[in-house]
Amino acid sequence: MRTKICRYCLLTTLSAIALLFLVTLIPRKWNNYPQTGCNFQICVHDTGIHTNIIVPVANQVFNWGDYLSLEKIGIDSNEYYEYLSFGWGDRDFMIQTPRLEDMRFSTTFNALFLPTTSVVYIQGYPSLPNYLNLKCVRVNKDNYLQLIKFIQAAFQVDNADKQIRIANGHTVNAGFYQANGSYSILRNCNSWTAKGLRSADINTPLWDGLSTAIMWHLRSGCE
Repeated sequence: MRTKICRYCLLTTLSAIALLFLVTLIPRKWNNYPQTGCNFQICVHDTGIHTNIIVPVANQVFNWGDYLSLEKIGIDSNEYYEYLSFGWGDRDFMIQTPRLEDMRFSTTFNALFLPTTSVVYIQGYPSLPNYLNLKCVRVNKDNYLQLIKFIQAAFQVDNADKQIRIANGHTVNAGFYQANGSYSILRNCNSWTAKGLRSADINTPLWDGLSTAIMWHLRSGCE
């Protein structure tokens, strides 16, 4: 009896894993309809675990300097960034785990299996950081602005309508900000990235919990 139960549990686990793998291969959209006016670039950075969205600090339709205090993002006091990277995730895990070797069981367990407080992680760059694992697509003005609105909605703000910076980042050009939304295994950092990309009509996988799946499906009608 015990052997049958173990076999059933193993089969169920393997079936669930196989199903998750399968849905990472299925795109949300099978066709990307051709777009015009594709003058705006959006990049995604894959760290190997999670993804970040990278956009210009300023272009002809939006300037992040009007929304954020750029000189306060990192401890380098640099307000001349050309690109900003935005990531969303579990507050304790992101702040306390700068490297894989810093992972702790309690922090990882809470992030995976309990609804937890979230943060927005911002990094500023003087040029497009193409030494990272990046993939970029182009979109039109309306879709670009939809993504900007999505990123803005991730921030909690104080009574003066200002973003709430809560900690220094892991590099001198980064900082953590208090975020809206609760993190869980069903709504993780990659799910947040994918939802933002979909707001800009960029294709994503049916299950968007893995960074590699997001990068593989990343395309718009502008290619």
